[in-house]
Amino acid sequence: MGYRVAVVGATGNVGREVLNILAERKFPADEVFALASSRSIGKELSYGDKVLKAKDLQHFDFSTVDFAIMSAGGSISKEWGPKIAAAGAIVIDNSSYWRYHSDVPLVVPEVNGDILDRWLADPKRTNIIANPNCSTAQLVVALKPLHDAAKITRVVVSTYQSVSGAGKEGVDELWNQTKGIFVNDSPTPGKFPKQIAFNVIPHIDVFMEDGYTKEEWKVLAETKKMLDPKIKVTCTAVRVPVFVGHSEAVNLEFANPISADEARDILREAPGVSVIDKREAGGYATPVESVGEYDTFVSRIREDTTVENGLVLWVVSDNLRKGAALNTVQIAETLIEKGYKARALAA
Repeated sequence: MGYRVAVVGATGNVGREVLNILAERKFPADEVFALASSRSIGKELSYGDKVLKAKDLQHFDFSTVDFAIMSAGGSISKEWGPKIAAAGAIVIDNSSYWRYHSDVPLVVPEVNGDILDRWLADPKRTNIIANPNCSTAQLVVALKPLHDAAKITRVVVSTYQSVSGAGKEGVDELWNQTKGIFVNDSPTPGKFPKQIAFNVIPHIDVFMEDGYTKEEWKVLAETKKMLDPKIKVTCTAVRVPVFVGHSEAVNLEFANPISADEARDILREAPGVSVIDKREAGGYATPVESVGEYDTFVSRIREDTTVENGLVLWVVSDNLRKGAALNTVQIAETLIEKGYKARALAA
């Protein structure tokens, strides 16, 4: 018996990508439902060679589905996550709302998918699983195999995040400002606090009392929760005029010696990682090459001679895929591999 999947927020950038990935990966679904707010009822959405019509979230019966993949924002997740979970469906949530709850697992399957064995066996489980922040997801995929090999003690990361991470409004703003500049229109900031076209902005999400932004704090908190609470993490998050694909410059310190060659060999064997690392012009990955790809790309692997046992990496990934939609689908796939069965529908 196949599974039944509801995609909440199906008309957004990530929701549409979830539908694409479910079809691409031939997820064992007997039925997929596209759910959205009342203003989007009837909107047509592609699912493989099928067309789905958006249904109203408010009136959907979640007792009829096995998985609810949510990409509709924190307020919707806060309100609807517990309701959907209480109806018996497993909620895989892409917002930030549930990530830091102690009783909700935060999962990247290649990194800590093993915790789902215990979670499935727990009769008191919340039925909610959180998806990490897009920039954290690609980071920990690259760090996990290196941490296992030599024990990371400190991470310094600068992110270069595309405008699609801010949703359709962010993409539209970059597009409109870029066009406007060529006809001498003054770019007017809206979604972003400053001009994004031909510019970079060292500010994502709100500022906190310590001077870090919440986006930077997310990378710290989520890396510790998924990888190791003892790792020291600091981050600078920057918005860049790229439509899709997040990039990261990562400096690592290890407890044990590890060379660039050893790291390169380890990463080549790591799940979800592709190494593109030729020391020549063009011998590295950029956001353009990551678009539409499942893997996280690692390039510019080299030793950091300013610290003992240090490495430097360049990490690139499609933020709409591994940073969001793909990871949620992989979580569902992992649960199925671990024995989660489709529910029998009531007669």
